Amino acid sequence: MLFACLFVPVFPVAAVIRRAPELQNRAVAVLEGAPPFSKVIAANQHARNAGIDLRMTKIQAESCAGVFLHQRSQQQEAAAHAALLDCAQVFSPRVEAIQNEFNDTVVLDASGCEKLFGSPEQIAKSLQEHAAKLGFSANVAVARNLEAAILAARGFPGITVISGGEEALRLSVLPVRVLPAEPELLETFERWGIRTLGQFAALPDVAVVERLGQEGRRLQLLAKGVDPRPLIAKEQPAIFEEAVELEYPIELLEQLLFVLNRMLEQLCARLVMRALATNEVKLAFILENVDAIDKNVDSIHKNKETYTKSLKLPTPTQDNKVLLKLFQLDLQASPPQAPILFIKLVAEPARPRIAQTGLFLPQSPEPARLEITLARIRNIVGEGRVGAPTLLDAHRPGAFRVDRFVTKEPLIAKDLAIPNKDHKRTGFRIYRPPVTAYVELRNRIPSRVSSSKACSDVLSSAGPWRATGDWWSETAWARDEWDVLLGATLYRIYQDLRTGQWFIEGAYD
Repeated sequence: MLFACLFVPVFPVAAVIRRAPELQNRAVAVLEGAPPFSKVIAANQHARNAGIDLRMTKIQAESCAGVFLHQRSQQQEAAAHAALLDCAQVFSPRVEAIQNEFNDTVVLDASGCEKLFGSPEQIAKSLQEHAAKLGFSANVAVARNLEAAILAARGFPGITVISGGEEALRLSVLPVRVLPAEPELLETFERWGIRTLGQFAALPDVAVVERLGQEGRRLQLLAKGVDPRPLIAKEQPAIFEEAVELEYPIELLEQLLFVLNRMLEQLCARLVMRALATNEVKLAFILENVDAIDKNVDSIHKNKETYTKSLKLPTPTQDNKVLLKLFQLDLQASPPQAPILFIKLVAEPARPRIAQTGLFLPQSPEPARLEITLARIRNIVGEGRVGAPTLLDAHRPGAFRVDRFVTKEPLIAKDLAIPNKDHKRTGFRIYRPPVTAYVELRNRIPSRVSSSKACSDVLSSAGPWRATGDWWSETAWARDEWDVLLGATLYRIYQDLRTGQWFIEGAYD
């Protein structure tokens, strides 16, 4: 067996830096609690060097110059944790998320990955590179024992590879605080003078059980690197969400696009790692005038004080630049009416579009660029007036609606229907709009038609065929249709029974 562990130190701070990479080399501390009782729960090394200590109040932390303070966001950390799981699932479907205060550790079964990624060192390096693409500076450890890999990732910076049988030796130099022990137990180790895992592993087994019980025995097995616990894999739902809680309200579109760009980059990177794309992205804002902030997706769409957008694509995409441009055009047409405090993106996963055009088929427009062009036209002419016409299942002639334009996959030879040579078809050329005509009747049958298209006596006629519809609404209609032969051409004419006016609808070929 071979296990690999991803550990992100100071995870709340890492979640903040992931959203704002410009803070990578700055002092950052994360606060939790309602003001004025906010306290520091996490701080990076730069912040500690600036004088930040855990459990400091916000007022005390503000006295440390140059420290960026950020309120803890559970939604932001949940999105970061989901991204960490996506990174692990690139290498193995068997992934376990270690439950702790910050959910900062993920372990995976790397057995068999050598054939795809190379040696354990190469597997660890690839894992670290994939985590870096998602904005994490992670510690990676590879070992034959699951718990040994977890302790090594939490205790050693960078990449660590432990060979089989060397677990106790390699772990012996780590401090006992890397163990998943209660604070009271760690204080007991401090009073006993136990500082490292090697010192704890050297204690007599019986004496440890007598004083600390079975929990002490379990921790000692961890310190020795011989805990036989198996990996408990759990299928992770394919939920792709990114959220950011802003320190200051956003009022300008340029500032909003800057934040959205980073969020879409992370969202698309996660989709690529799972070999997926998206054809629908939902965007939700919480505005400054909202009193009670509920960041649940369902309530976001129900709350009248929030602002939502839904972007639907004709074909799945993984291109964050295309999504950003479409959101930009949409927001320019209908911007939010108040400053923004909270942003959430939700992508619906879909299989990527795979299409191979024929050698002799015409080149079709690229779906992404076509969608951007349609969005620009939509901003000019209005919503619902750009797309492809779709006939309605109604008796009213010519009834249609405008649907979103979707590029069709090219037909292959076996899909092309070969018409029957013995079957004859008659074409009908419809006039748009219908041509106004004057019709003379004889015994209630058209005898002569005069219009800009034709002016002749009726040589032969068939009809009438009455059609009505929508009688229950303000758009009720009724008409009598006739087929008339004028000279050498067969026409379809009809009379609007509501106005009495005659029209020529078209001609038969």
